[in-house]
Amino acid sequence: MPTVDALAAGLGSGDNPLHTAPWPPDLGTRSRERRRPCAPANMGIRGPASYGDAALRTTAEAVVVGAGIMGCAIAHALAERGMTEVVVLERDAIGGGSTADGAGGVRQQFSTETNVRLATHSVRVWETFGERFGTEIGLRQQGYLFLLTDPAEEPVFRANLALQQGLGVPSRWVEPAEIRELNPHVAMDDVRGGTFCPEDGWCDPSAATMGYAQAARRLGVAIEEGTPVTGIQVDGGRVSGVRTPRGDVATPRVIVCAGPQSRAVGALAGVELPVDPSRRMSFVTEPFAALPPTLPMTIEFASGLYFHPESRGFLFGMANRDEPVGFDKTVDEGWMATTVEALVARVPAFGEANILRGWAGFYEVTPDDNPLLGHVDDPEGLFVAAGFSGHGFMQGPAVGACLAELVCDGAARTVDISPFRPSRFAEGAPAQEHNVI
Repeated sequence: MPTVDALAAGLGSGDNPLHTAPWPPDLGTRSRERRRPCAPANMGIRGPASYGDAALRTTAEAVVVGAGIMGCAIAHALAERGMTEVVVLERDAIGGGSTADGAGGVRQQFSTETNVRLATHSVRVWETFGERFGTEIGLRQQGYLFLLTDPAEEPVFRANLALQQGLGVPSRWVEPAEIRELNPHVAMDDVRGGTFCPEDGWCDPSAATMGYAQAARRLGVAIEEGTPVTGIQVDGGRVSGVRTPRGDVATPRVIVCAGPQSRAVGALAGVELPVDPSRRMSFVTEPFAALPPTLPMTIEFASGLYFHPESRGFLFGMANRDEPVGFDKTVDEGWMATTVEALVARVPAFGEANILRGWAGFYEVTPDDNPLLGHVDDPEGLFVAAGFSGHGFMQGPAVGACLAELVCDGAARTVDISPFRPSRFAEGAPAQEHNVI
């Protein structure tokens, strides 16, 4: 079997040595061919001086905190519904946080009905994104293939399949023989079977986020980069505005979409949001010909190992189940070596590849691996869409629609998101998601 050093021979080579992670410095470009920067070249945290004399709006019907996929999709959906004064405040740059660091996966294979419905609605949007928004996102629906090695997982996944199929998802159980057809390069000695959905795939999260941001701006939304929220004003039990280094914005509604920073933002209003950052690392290989670019996203569920074609190489990673919560965003080379060993063991052909680059980002995790979606009980006017535990990007379109409905009409109609209400933990009603990678 090829050694770790054989796969990692590119470590430290080129302009972006892996040990200087987090990579990439522009926070959005992962491959020169497909990933595009999600904002102008200067992607660091930019202060007010970067905007010259541009004035911050002093009033808004709603303020959205965070310009990742959630913030931009929600702002766009609000503007589509006629809310003309929406301000998005982003401490960094559009799509420059967890959205930029994600793998861009799009799947419908979940274990809770709410997640399946959110994902299914979103897939229909991703499939037509170019027509709707005039932005190509490079959607590749080559499927998600889950590999099961633990006998105890089979009945769970079969039950999940029944749920998915009942909701119209074309997922199916695959025996080892079909797995060999879908991905003939996988070592199958311990694989008992798996699941596959041909509609699943991946796309460019930076392009998708910018597509939403540009569309929102065309509808009058103000997206202010380099503008952190430093305070949330509450008067008489109701949100009344936000503070920033560039001035205050009076508003009766604040929507927190700050990813792993959401706990800190909620605390500005005296609210406890159980959302914590958990580091995840991803790597991209140099181009190599041993594996075809037509393979599906392949996941070894027991370990969380995954890989999929990316440009002329492959993107891969693996969850560290013992990773503590925290904001460490360096690449752990020890875990990289562990990931490489698992990858080459599962697909020996990767022994011919070199790592081109790698980076670390954050899952925003909650106690049940599902998001906080909806309004908080106190103060009135505070909403949240955060804590997606790795499956937020793919659900962005549906979450945008649902939060806009909730804010404007008092209830979400596109999907019933009440199981993910922020109060569920205090009520003793968690909604655990099983299919977390």
